Amino acid sequence: MSCPDCGGDRVSFPVPADLQQLLPGNAPGASVCRSCLALQPEPEPPADVPDFTTLDDAIPEDDASAVPILLLVGLLDSLAMHREEITALLERVEREGVDPLLVLDRLDASYGEAAHVDLGRRRRQLEQLL
Repeated sequence: MSCPDCGGDRVSFPVPADLQQLLPGNAPGASVCRSCLALQPEPEPPADVPDFTTLDDAIPEDDASAVPILLLVGLLDSLAMHREEITALLERVEREGVDPLLVLDRLDASYGEAAHVDLGRRRRQLEQLL
């Protein structure tokens, strides 16, 4: 399956029940593009969470942090529309002991202009939001 934004390959994953309400739509999973990090709902996700470090080594190795980070990055296209969800995801990642702003810095360094949003600019806006 390819990304509707850039045509890149996508990685599908299940979203834990307690995070599904933060995902747009009613899908039980999501997929993230390997090329641009765009997020799409996934109606039939795999049963197991993949190794997200194959996307980028900036993504935490543990699923409890990786899934919220990927959801967060996917929602950054509209801070105004997804403000509550983004705030909840930031708090979740921080509770897991991961600095989400540092992850965004590293993803920005890796993906740059290929990312579906300007990660550097969104990171600065998130700092103001917090």
